[in-house]
Amino acid sequence: WYLSHEYKDQANWPGSVENHMSMLEPLKSAWQNEVIVWYEREFARPQLAVYEDSPHSQLQLTFGACGYQTKVWLNGFPLKTIEGQDTHIGSNTSFSYELDDNILRENNRLTVRISGSMDADITRGKQESSVYKRGGIWYQTYTGGVRSIWLETVERNRLRSRIGVVSLIEHNLVRFNVTTRIHNPGKYVIRLKVFNRKQQDKEPLASDEYPLLLMAGQKEQRLVMKIPDAKLWSPISPNLYTLVAQLIDENGYTAEIEANFGLRKIEALGPSVYLNNEKIYLNGILYQPGIANYEEIKAHMHAMKRLGCNLVRIHIAGVDPRIYNLADKLGLMLWVEIPSPHR
Repeated sequence: WYLSHEYKDQANWPGSVENHMSMLEPLKSAWQNEVIVWYEREFARPQLAVYEDSPHSQLQLTFGACGYQTKVWLNGFPLKTIEGQDTHIGSNTSFSYELDDNILRENNRLTVRISGSMDADITRGKQESSVYKRGGIWYQTYTGGVRSIWLETVERNRLRSRIGVVSLIEHNLVRFNVTTRIHNPGKYVIRLKVFNRKQQDKEPLASDEYPLLLMAGQKEQRLVMKIPDAKLWSPISPNLYTLVAQLIDENGYTAEIEANFGLRKIEALGPSVYLNNEKIYLNGILYQPGIANYEEIKAHMHAMKRLGCNLVRIHIAGVDPRIYNLADKLGLMLWVEIPSPHR
């Protein structure tokens, strides 16, 4: 079908396969054992702004989440994810494709094949499986394009927008895990600057540079910085900082990303939970966002904060990743349980 097929039906994306099937055949029961669905759409080659249309830039296609198994073709050519996968496995994580100019056309055809099954050995949370059938606490499957797809311009040599933060609060140290994506190997400098989130127009609170010799491909870098007089994050005082991370090549070209973070330490000792080395009582609430959109999730989270909660438990379900930044700003801890298999 990725070479040639006449698609007769239409579907809204994001949206589940189950919803699309029910709209086409309302009286027919949901799929059993296994399902394979094909989607296709056309899109014109984006007209890039002057600053985007340069040798440093390229188009990237990102799926917010889709699955359980997803394969993608552009103009009949199979695509590999940035990680080199022909097939993306999983329904709750984002994945991206860098689009080669050699296969882009003025008018492009994007084809997506999605497959799912009732296999109890794959991660599915509380969705029904071959072991646990729908009913009671077991829900209908939710397969397919569960989050948005988008095109964006990115630098060929860049820092990916996945930043891990590990705080060592006793020493005011922060370890940043950043991922470099390189097409042109050579000498680079990673420059990190940390600002007070509400005062980004002022001088950085801390900055440092790390010269590196980078090969083509993708690699995680672990970089440590000291933040003087750091204010810790807590539900009562959700202090946040902004990291500006730059990758600079030998000619001075700079690719830049930003992220917000807080310094904190959470651990369990015996029967108690400690936040920043102080015992904390967890006043939590169970939250299953289901198919709620982000604006609805945002309203729910604000309501939980007004109720006096300091923790939200996301119960074995995929969740919009924007919830993490929202919780940081509101002063809510998250207890996130990833979807699990049934055996």
